[in-house]
Amino acid sequence: MQSGAGLAAAALPGVGQTPAAAAGAAHGSDTGAAKGDRRPIVHPGILQTRADLEFMKAKIKAGEEPWKSAWQIWLTSPVGSLDFEPKPFVHVIRGAYAAGEKGGRELQDSANAANNHVMQWYVSGDAAHARKAIEIIDAWSGTLADFFENDAMLLAGWTGGLFCNAAEILRATYPQWSAKSQEQFKRMLLTVYVPLLRMFYPEANGNWDGAIMYTLLAIGAFCEDRELMESVYRHFRLGPVNSGITHYVYPSGQCEETCRDQGHTQLGLGYFADTCVIAWNQGVDLFAEADNRLALGFEYTARYMLGEEVPVYGRISQQTRGRFSDIYHTVLQHYRYEKHMAMPYTEKAAEKVVRAGSVVTMFRGDQGKSAVKLKPAPAASTIAATAGAQAKPTGTPAATAVIVAPGDSIQDALDKLKANGGGTLSLAAGLHTLPATLKLPSGVTIAGTGIDCELFLDPAKGAGEAAVANAEPDLHDVVLRDLVIEGGATPEASRDPNSDVGRRRLEHGPIRGGIFFQSDGKAMQRNLRFEHITVRNCTYNAVELFGAENVDIVNCDISGSGGMVPPGPGKNHNLKMNHVSQVAISGSRFADSMWGHGVAVIFAQNVTIRDCELSRNALDGVMIAESRGVTVEGCLAEGSGGAGIGRENWMDPDQGVVERNNILRNNVVGE
Repeated sequence: MQSGAGLAAAALPGVGQTPAAAAGAAHGSDTGAAKGDRRPIVHPGILQTRADLEFMKAKIKAGEEPWKSAWQIWLTSPVGSLDFEPKPFVHVIRGAYAAGEKGGRELQDSANAANNHVMQWYVSGDAAHARKAIEIIDAWSGTLADFFENDAMLLAGWTGGLFCNAAEILRATYPQWSAKSQEQFKRMLLTVYVPLLRMFYPEANGNWDGAIMYTLLAIGAFCEDRELMESVYRHFRLGPVNSGITHYVYPSGQCEETCRDQGHTQLGLGYFADTCVIAWNQGVDLFAEADNRLALGFEYTARYMLGEEVPVYGRISQQTRGRFSDIYHTVLQHYRYEKHMAMPYTEKAAEKVVRAGSVVTMFRGDQGKSAVKLKPAPAASTIAATAGAQAKPTGTPAATAVIVAPGDSIQDALDKLKANGGGTLSLAAGLHTLPATLKLPSGVTIAGTGIDCELFLDPAKGAGEAAVANAEPDLHDVVLRDLVIEGGATPEASRDPNSDVGRRRLEHGPIRGGIFFQSDGKAMQRNLRFEHITVRNCTYNAVELFGAENVDIVNCDISGSGGMVPPGPGKNHNLKMNHVSQVAISGSRFADSMWGHGVAVIFAQNVTIRDCELSRNALDGVMIAESRGVTVEGCLAEGSGGAGIGRENWMDPDQGVVERNNILRNNVVGE
């Protein structure tokens, strides 16, 4: 769902105004915002306010550290020389990972140069630097017509905000900048940059929309386009797929790109932070969104970058680990020194940055104020914190268990157990590739070794649509524990996991599901237990239960599923339960359904969903229809395209639905 424009930020739940703004201080003013009046736009007010610039200038003039050394980075940059010459292109081209680039590097150099020379102008008072910045801006605004190829929006996101920041300071401090030149620059922003970026690109990795939000908000501030600014505020809060704050930073602190590499993760966090800075300077507190979620993302990432281990869903990437980007001082300034929140890992990471040029423009420290007691560091959510298959098995198989190694036939072993009246199947660690859907008989337990024990239905040989199904309509007394069911087309994620998700989201076939336990409508399945299993990446329902009673789903991770394969978008979910009763779900995670609900509860009786994470689903976190006695309590339901907890009235209204002690936030419906 694309974000809409025109919602006043003051009317958006959770988008608060900054204390400084409320006081009419340098960070802007929200006077009258609650009454629907238009909030004044602060100038300069993109990445630096007038007070920030004066602080920077004073520290550099006084030769104080760390500003003195950081300023040398600016002065010694090749783009900071007055000999710099812009080389504008009419058509800027950049393919994936800079393939076939024409004009992209020149554009980035010029955007950095314009910003550099404006800062030198402000500090030194040498008008030659102001004129150089204008020369650069004029060259591009009088030439650039469009962007092409795969990375067009990304490149525009990287550069537009820098140009705006330079222009914003120029306009406020150098009266010789002509109105004609300013109008030409504004025309480039509104006719080249905005048409390309205004719809965002949430399907890409989240660093894209981070950069796009940063540039669009900068353009909105410079051009005084409130509608554009408000669309960014809404997108930051509610953007779908990988774009909003709760989509990019998870409740654990893990980021959408954590399993890709740490360089892109830092890139995304940096642009989310820059977006927050602009909003803060304009009187809107995005830093505080989702209980300071951005701070949690920085602490998680910094902790891993510094060499510690962190909890993760998926396989964390070590690529570029230990290579610290210059992003940490910005959030350290806000959370540590403005909000007085402990940021221990971010503080250590900031010290590791080799060329921390941002210290000059984004860091002020305590500004000589008395030390204050810090609030606790941001904490990860404890809800469903141990969901899914773990590093070690949570139970011990019976001494009589039949052990099956990868490559051996699980179905043959199940058939033998059935002939003997049931028993336990112990799967050894490794990849168990299934040539066909496993047909489970009653009275069996399948126990794996944890996250390293994976079932994968071979798409080349698999006959059937689910990895696991019931062998008989009255299936009973079955336990699945400590294993992974992989629904993707390959058992391993690619280097960029989002590319895998993108393909699955758009696939119309084949249908690939995880567990289908379906009765024939006459018999009833009973006594089914799922414990510490992970079912993921299915184009169909990950788990589908029809006609079952006495079901326990404990500490499971059933996520990343529900695509557009038949019967189509909105009909496939992470967990679909139809005609079930006496169901207890606890400590589990239902996240990232591509086109459906986290959990769909249909024609159900006496269902309890407790202490679960229901996040980032395309529709509702939980959808309840035609059901009685459903309780949802102690859950975290956030970032979904529908409601956190939704109800549909098809014919008969739900009865006895109880919602208690849940955290509902950043869901499109209900905000």
